[in-house]
Amino acid sequence: MNYMEHVLVLDNGLVLLRQYMARILSIDYGRKRCGIAATDPLQIIVSPIDTVPTHTLLDFLINYMNEENVEKVVFGKSTHTDGNETFLMDDIRGFILKLEKKFPHLEIDFQDESFSSFEAKNIIRLSGAKKKKRQNKELVDRVSAVIILQKYLKHI
Repeated sequence: MNYMEHVLVLDNGLVLLRQYMARILSIDYGRKRCGIAATDPLQIIVSPIDTVPTHTLLDFLINYMNEENVEKVVFGKSTHTDGNETFLMDDIRGFILKLEKKFPHLEIDFQDESFSSFEAKNIIRLSGAKKKKRQNKELVDRVSAVIILQKYLKHI
């Protein structure tokens, strides 16, 4: 397909791009649960999607990717302050092997997730959320996934 097949010019001169682009997902992977965020199809806006128990993540992603066009999944890279990977990276790599079996053409990448939970808690606090909402770990995981993807896209 050439470039012009992606462009639609209206009678009033307005130019629209057809949405052939796919979403990018990010996952804040944890042993108990995972926060998930995604871009819009034009890969401009990042939105929280859900928080799911880790043992259901693969099923969630299969269902999601059957409904939405996804080209890439970005995992938060879990490291210690000295830069060495945490124990969680072994779990993440094991999960990625399962994901690649289901979606062999899916791109996988990593983004440093250092301090993403701290940043997420701060954003939630600054939003004016009540104490009970600020302590909601599922919300923190979703916001962390948004931060990971925004950093990956160089939005922040």
